[in-house]
Amino acid sequence: MEPASVVWVMVSAALVMVMLPGLSLFYSGLVRGKNALATAMHSFSCLGIVLVVWMLWGYSLAFGPTVGGIIGNLDHIALSRINMTPRPGQQIPELLFMLYQGMFAVITPALLAGAIAERVKFRAFVAFVVLWVTFVYCPLAHWVWGGGWLGEQGALDFAGGFVVHMSSGVAALAAAHVIGRRQGEGGLESHSLMLVLLGTGLLWFGWFGFNGGSALAADAIAVQALVNTNIAAAAGAMTWLFIAWNHKHKPSVVGAASGSIAGLAAVTPAAGFVTALPALVIGVGASTVCYIAAESRINAMVDDTLDVWAIHGMSGTWGCLALGLFAAEALSDGGLFSGNGDFFVSQIIGTVATWILAFAMTWIIFKVIEATIGLRPTAEEEALGLDEVEHGEAAYLSFAGK
Repeated sequence: MEPASVVWVMVSAALVMVMLPGLSLFYSGLVRGKNALATAMHSFSCLGIVLVVWMLWGYSLAFGPTVGGIIGNLDHIALSRINMTPRPGQQIPELLFMLYQGMFAVITPALLAGAIAERVKFRAFVAFVVLWVTFVYCPLAHWVWGGGWLGEQGALDFAGGFVVHMSSGVAALAAAHVIGRRQGEGGLESHSLMLVLLGTGLLWFGWFGFNGGSALAADAIAVQALVNTNIAAAAGAMTWLFIAWNHKHKPSVVGAASGSIAGLAAVTPAAGFVTALPALVIGVGASTVCYIAAESRINAMVDDTLDVWAIHGMSGTWGCLALGLFAAEALSDGGLFSGNGDFFVSQIIGTVATWILAFAMTWIIFKVIEATIGLRPTAEEEALGLDEVEHGEAAYLSFAGK
């Protein structure tokens, strides 16, 4: 084991954990005050729900010995035989690798929660998270990172383009379609843009661990990933800001925040495989693609409350394909612009496979929950607000029932 690498990945795991309260603030600030606490609870509760699932069976399904390249077996159920011995090719204990990867599993359904904000029962959300992590996240993580078929056929994902952002964004589209539109929905009614900005800052901060820690070592690749992360976030923020400024004649605070998240998400699959200039291009492209998606007819037809599909689904898609274009020969086998067309094809295959799995399985899971324990509160309960109805508490007393 390499002590510096152990310390860096420990710190990175903590940085990724900080993204959960950051996401809770970001999402809760974007919704109405009467739903702020319930919305934050959806994201924050994933820390408890997913980490228990991950410890009991999720890690084994994702990173256990492969069964036909599709799923891991149950050799590591309840962390059986997971100890201080590194996995092959790594410099850190597998126990630490398990913890770090668990934080990725936590944040993925938490991202998805923004699509169904203000209109889902908490018990339905808990059931959904358990099923979704088991039947979507774990198989996909295995396909890409755990020795499964996508990784074997050449697809690359440095820190979660396929596994985290594309999967959560595409799943958000399916979830919003099944659950339907909000009662009396007439657009986003953000109650606190200050919370949005604070949450954005925490997400940006945590993303250094999200991408930099994925090198699994304190080395030059981690440094490159940190630099690329910062560049893409800055480029994404400025691009969205200026597009919205030109389109709607006002420099939007929410737009700048959304653009930074789009840039961060898009560079995630490429962070350790590209150099700085392509990272800038990826950030610019991410905000352009995501802004178009957010303003598209598809997004207008499906009430994805917080634009999870438009921002995470499309930025993840763009980022994985952009990696196929811009991958540097010094950091990988190169991409299409380096003459490696086969790699670009692998990224396309990974994109199609991720879209199919995430959309189809999410649709099925939501339909099963709808038919059993139910998904939505009543119209009267939604009008009252989920803070009071679901939790018997309120983020702000002045917003109770408003």
